[in-house]
Amino acid sequence: MDRRVAQGRSPLASPNSYPSSTFVTVVGAACLVAIALVVYTVSHPDRYYNHFTWQAMAFLEGQAAIRYPVPPDGASLGNAFFQDVLPVASTDGVARALVPFPPLPAVLLLPFVALWGLATNGQLIFAVLGALDVGLAWWALGYLPVRTWVRAAASVFFGFGTVFWYTAQLGTTWYQAHVLAVALAFLAIGVALRVDRGAAFRDDGPAQAGAAGEPASDSPGSAAVSNGRRRAGLGWLVPDGRQVLAGLLFGLACTSRLTVVFAAPFFLFVGGGGWWLRRGWSAALGAGIPLAALAVYNLVTTGSLLHPGYQHLYELEAAFYQPLNYHIDWGIEDIRYLPQNFAIMFLNTPVLLPDIVPAALGTGGPLCTSADSVRGLFNPDCPLILPRDTGMSILLTSPAYLLVLPALRWGYGHVRVVTGASIAVLLIAVVNLMHFSQGWVQFGYRFANDFAPWALLLVALGLERVVHWAGGPRSWPITAWLAVAGSVGLIAISVFVNFWGVAWGDALGW
Repeated sequence: MDRRVAQGRSPLASPNSYPSSTFVTVVGAACLVAIALVVYTVSHPDRYYNHFTWQAMAFLEGQAAIRYPVPPDGASLGNAFFQDVLPVASTDGVARALVPFPPLPAVLLLPFVALWGLATNGQLIFAVLGALDVGLAWWALGYLPVRTWVRAAASVFFGFGTVFWYTAQLGTTWYQAHVLAVALAFLAIGVALRVDRGAAFRDDGPAQAGAAGEPASDSPGSAAVSNGRRRAGLGWLVPDGRQVLAGLLFGLACTSRLTVVFAAPFFLFVGGGGWWLRRGWSAALGAGIPLAALAVYNLVTTGSLLHPGYQHLYELEAAFYQPLNYHIDWGIEDIRYLPQNFAIMFLNTPVLLPDIVPAALGTGGPLCTSADSVRGLFNPDCPLILPRDTGMSILLTSPAYLLVLPALRWGYGHVRVVTGASIAVLLIAVVNLMHFSQGWVQFGYRFANDFAPWALLLVALGLERVVHWAGGPRSWPITAWLAVAGSVGLIAISVFVNFWGVAWGDALGW
């Protein structure tokens, strides 16, 4: 037994609780990326939503608006089927429309589109990036005081036990934005944690300083703030370069998925600077650069800081998709959407014992028509259960998210990384739940990708707490075994459910 455990001392009491060598980090990342790359590309279906490919081509033409509508010509599918665009007046004699989504994924595709034009396989490119995201998750988790196997289990959960698997292998327009935002978010989190190891330890615990000698209890509202202010003087006005970098990466993530911006409070609690006010100011300085660039882009291309294309899409979807219960007299972001969207995120179940394939779930048609039909999880002729296209409860598709609970019980209000990550997850989730659309058509709840990097920190710390409790002097061997086995079992169930969802999403043509 670990001596610290035998003495009743938490293994999270020291910044060097579970150091990982560079070799372990590199090999672990390489293995995870390789596995994810195979899984994401093997399960990769042919899709044709490629707004960002057209956007990259427009940029290469010196235009902000894409060519639209372009009918299929036999060599390509064209884009006349696009709905998520805002037609605008032509400036060059070519019919064009604006893509309302933040353009960073199109910027990433620029060199590929310059080489291969509209034939660029954007889905494959983002499947590769998705595999790299799993390696980035492993890297960022390496700055938390968790065992190596806990770090690996949390990384596997992210890559294959959440809707990120469905996201990365599908790679259509909306999912490309998620994949890029997640990559940049993990980079920002890793940079912040790397210089602030003290963020992962209790303010009232034995570890009172981080790797850089920063106080562990200098979070907003803590007792050490006044002392920190006296120590800092006017030094907080000088930005910390490491936190500026974290903020820059975070700001870039926001220019791929706007909702990610509501995770900003995390960087008040975690990162370089030595004092929460300096951390926040430094991160804001870095994040402000790409966010200001996006605002200027919107202003120049649309005449508005907020893209008017979203209102256009809202009106279209409210008119044509009435079963989704949109209300055009409500705002795009409206508190009145919270109840129905909360039900999608936490209460929606799959379709049980279907007798027909609902039109919204595929092409429609009867099921189980043969006398010898036997229902099965993967039987396309007579399924036992089908995913619901409007979304499914995050606790059904990724039950290992329940591991955030021991992390919250242990560290909320006392551990800066736990407090900051919790606030980030909550704010992103609430804002997403106020949005009229919740990601339809989808498997699971794809908006969970927006807060997944921060939630994963809590999952890893929660699993570590379970393991520590199970090995503590007050636990019984059977309860210890059950606690660890149950936690790992939640991850295994999550992986299986997402495998089921990916398989059915492909079969149903989503």
